[in-house]
Amino acid sequence: MWRIPHMQEHDYLEQYRNYLAEERHASENTMASYLRDLRQLQDYLRRGTCRILAEADEEVLQQCLSELRETGKSASTLARNIASWKNFYSYLLRIGEIEENPAEKLSSEKTEHKLPEILTSREVELLLSQPQTMDDKGFRDKAMLELMYATGIRVSELIGLNVADVNFSAGSIRCCSKNRERFIPMYPYAMTILREYVDRIRPRMMISSEQEALFVNMSGERMSRQGFWKIIKSYQVRANIKKEITPHTLRHSFAAHLLENGADLRSVQKMLGHSDISTTMFYTRLVPNSIRDVYRQSHPRA
Repeated sequence: MWRIPHMQEHDYLEQYRNYLAEERHASENTMASYLRDLRQLQDYLRRGTCRILAEADEEVLQQCLSELRETGKSASTLARNIASWKNFYSYLLRIGEIEENPAEKLSSEKTEHKLPEILTSREVELLLSQPQTMDDKGFRDKAMLELMYATGIRVSELIGLNVADVNFSAGSIRCCSKNRERFIPMYPYAMTILREYVDRIRPRMMISSEQEALFVNMSGERMSRQGFWKIIKSYQVRANIKKEITPHTLRHSFAAHLLENGADLRSVQKMLGHSDISTTMFYTRLVPNSIRDVYRQSHPRA
């Protein structure tokens, strides 16, 4: 049995490869596939607060899986990723590096062909009312949640925003993703909350004047995916909402609510930043209108 005492992060993948080749007699293609998926996971972890493969828990893996789904990965690709993770963590469990396999309960259930669970307008109001603006953290959290529901941006786009991306005079934000730029309007209340956060709250949370991030954690550093995941889950519990809420739930709810109120598919596609309208067709049928008028007339909080 392979056993690496006090294995370091940089040793994991190399030793795992040796295990696959010498004990499992895996083919080169199998090893290349497993290691590619694990390096992708490693890159994801390094962008967040959990930076070491052996320290990832089920919640973090679920977050990575959600991101892969959001980027349009097929069910077969998701299943392969999960299989790669399960095998790797089974190996770490076997040699005593971890105490349980965090990937054991992950499922590759096909979700891309059915509408994800969304919140009702009442549930959105309930969730958005949870952050209390009595302190800096509560005010920041409220600004983040309002911004997400106002614009439908991805969580990766939310935490990637800089202060310079907000145009208060135009009432919109600039969002750059996958080498594409789009401008998304915001309803007035969200803009008011965001302005007060930027003008009054954020400066108190800053450690360095050179920090460009729009949303920072309590250490004055850019907010991470994992950090936002924990924030939204805590407010779900506080709101006593039984549905499973992820950072993408507000994005899906944003799209569904616009379409339910008469928005046309092309406008929603532009706001969501979908390159292919078939991804947006996931939500409902096409009804013609113009993007800015659609937003003002259709968003429940506009």
